[in-house]
Amino acid sequence: MSLRRKLWLVSMAVFAAMGLASMARSGETPPIIKVGIIGLDAHAVPWTQIIHSPEAKAPINEMRIVAAYPSFSPDVPFSKDNIEKNTATLRDLGVEICDSIEKMLSKVDAVLLLSIDGRPHLEQARAVFAARKPVFIDKPVASSLAEIVQIFDEAEKTGTPCFSNSSLRYSPGIASMRSDPEVGAVLGCDSYSNSVSILPGHPDLFYYGIHGTEALFTIMGPGCETVTRVNTPTADLAIGTWKDGRMGTFRGIKKGQVGFGAMVFGDKGIKPSGQFGGYEPLLVEIVKFFRTGKAPMSVEQTLEIYAFLEGADISQREGGKPVSLQSVLENARKPK
Repeated sequence: MSLRRKLWLVSMAVFAAMGLASMARSGETPPIIKVGIIGLDAHAVPWTQIIHSPEAKAPINEMRIVAAYPSFSPDVPFSKDNIEKNTATLRDLGVEICDSIEKMLSKVDAVLLLSIDGRPHLEQARAVFAARKPVFIDKPVASSLAEIVQIFDEAEKTGTPCFSNSSLRYSPGIASMRSDPEVGAVLGCDSYSNSVSILPGHPDLFYYGIHGTEALFTIMGPGCETVTRVNTPTADLAIGTWKDGRMGTFRGIKKGQVGFGAMVFGDKGIKPSGQFGGYEPLLVEIVKFFRTGKAPMSVEQTLEIYAFLEGADISQREGGKPVSLQSVLENARKPK
């Protein structure tokens, strides 16, 4: 582990201690976390509705969306067509709409970066890092692995807590598969999700493919060494080989019935996982992160998942050739 990363981990521990001490001083009821949103074209509305609902339970009801900066991408029809409606809905939910990220940052304790397009995420995140506000970045983290590496490097340099996950990682029927007694030790997994992308300028699996891939890595754990991808007009298939000889696949569905899930192969049994369990489990993890500054998974695990996705893109361009995740990461870390 590098000295810089050790210092970053120490700073995160200090951040957590300060947060817990502040909570203790305030009494039994933790203070409400004032949250700002960057990007109102995707998850901003459903997440705010969950957080602001009178039925929201702890710890989700311990945060409040107080300010937002709309941010949309004119060359992404889904983004452009929904921004006015979503902005109006956020106003109706009591959220102040700001005309700059900096103005929004002055009003909040923490940030949800929810722009559907990964291309502006690096610049948007830099403003948050300058303010040193803890930030969750929605998928895709950025539009390339090189930019994702840069985001996490700059978060580390500024001492800013930062993480990103698909909500599939915390869906109960997926998160529980690694310890399912009917499965035993996981020997393999075939996961699936939609893989159709609406985002220009990204490896195509970064958009919906992240969900099935995150489920795959949640169940298999880290340690994937190579990825091979083949596709047809109806489906993508990305095959990962782990360093211990296990094999896992991601099936990206292009036509027909879509959904989220996996078939898990173990030393005791074969069993289907659960499917998407809603946004609430992820929101619970986000609240914990905002309180402590400690992410629920490491940067290295996140980079491995996106190296798998970018490696799959390279494999497709090279006719299904196996691609080393290490080589993809090394290339992404080269100075540009």
